Amino acid sequence: MRTLLLLPLAMLAALPFLRPLLEPRSVSAETISAAYQTPFAKPEGPLKVFHLGHSLVGRDMPAMLAQLAGQGHDHNSQLGWGTSLKEHWKGAAAINGFEAENDHPHYRDARQAISSGDYDAVILTEMVELKDAIKYHQSGKYLTRWANLARNARPDTRIYLYETWHRLDDPAGWLERLDTDLAALWEARVLAPDLSGNDAQNPVRVIPAGQVMAAFVRAVEAKGGVGNIQNRESLFARDAAGGLDAIHVNDLGAYLVALTHYAVLYHRSPEGLPHQLLRADGTRADVPSAQAAALMQRIVWQVVTTYDKTGVAQ
Repeated sequence: MRTLLLLPLAMLAALPFLRPLLEPRSVSAETISAAYQTPFAKPEGPLKVFHLGHSLVGRDMPAMLAQLAGQGHDHNSQLGWGTSLKEHWKGAAAINGFEAENDHPHYRDARQAISSGDYDAVILTEMVELKDAIKYHQSGKYLTRWANLARNARPDTRIYLYETWHRLDDPAGWLERLDTDLAALWEARVLAPDLSGNDAQNPVRVIPAGQVMAAFVRAVEAKGGVGNIQNRESLFARDAAGGLDAIHVNDLGAYLVALTHYAVLYHRSPEGLPHQLLRADGTRADVPSAQAAALMQRIVWQVVTTYDKTGVAQ
């Protein structure tokens, strides 16, 4: 036994009889199905929300969500540059761009905020590339740590994982990755460890922004464009010279993501909501045409109400 204690952890993990003690228990399909069988009750009023993440959260999307939700909705956030859940857990010193990204009135220290029990909903965002987050940043482990912090502070807190996207120029294909990553990575590698360790109590639900983007892009590109949105690139930012930013959305993309958050959080169809909104700094956002906005709203509700891990009644 003394010899075992001197072995490095990696060598211990390689021993077959010890591996089950060091790895999370597998989760059966029956356990997963049961965990998500009962949806949340529809909120009766405005929510107070905490966003933990990076630039795919940003400042403008939460500001748009607040406008869609209306009076009483409140939010705070902690952001970084491409920051993982693990880096957020370690604190400000581990977060690239901490001062720049959190220089706004809605910033609140994440550990203090989530452990306060002040929030009706906590939204957790993992870094991308997601494969690297899982391999090098232990996504499943740190999702559980943040989720347990919220659960222990307030058992009725609604906890969400914000499913994002990857680069448009991904070699495996942008739509193809959105199709395959949901089950293979988001569910099996990020969500499942929490279900195992938490015995599927108050499971983390999903805000399926990546799935909404895929469905919307397919609809737009099949039609050859809708209103002022021609293709997937129409949702993404460009630099001053017109070069495409392959990962960060523009105002149109932020609006689509905000609609998705609204539908999941409030259990309401976003159809008919306004599409002329303001950015976080108070300036007018670029807006989708009425035709494009209507399609966005309709597809958001279709996706949210046909994916059982949103917590919204199907």
